[in-house]
Amino acid sequence: MRAQPWGLDETSPIFSIAAAAELAGLHAQTLRQYDRLGLVEPARTAGNTRRYSMRDIGRLKQVQLLSSEGVSLEGIRRILEMSDENRELRVRVRELESALADAVMQQQGRRVFAAGSAGITPLRAGARPSKPGSIVLWRPQLRD
Repeated sequence: MRAQPWGLDETSPIFSIAAAAELAGLHAQTLRQYDRLGLVEPARTAGNTRRYSMRDIGRLKQVQLLSSEGVSLEGIRRILEMSDENRELRVRVRELESALADAVMQQQGRRVFAAGSAGITPLRAGARPSKPGSIVLWRPQLRD
């Protein structure tokens, strides 16, 4: 997710219910029902008016696709819930991999490591990674 120069991104709640319904190809009443069921949770203004983001509109289209394939609304809710959880876990894994890489880099004598699909693996100086396609990173030791 990359912010635009004017401060908007895909999560910016900028669309009214009418605009969101038109962009998603749905009726406004359908959006209200999906909101009540928790399938899409638009932001609210101070006056309690729904405001939808581009991410919300993408989610509405996903609900529409799953519904057209015969998935029940409860099934769609569960699929979306698991998809959200999966996304959050992927972010957390990236954070932990970064923290691990930082920790490995701080260990004395462990400044060379390979990063691949299996994660981060410390290497002895001069050793090669066992799997092709791994990226080898090296950070020289700072001298006082």
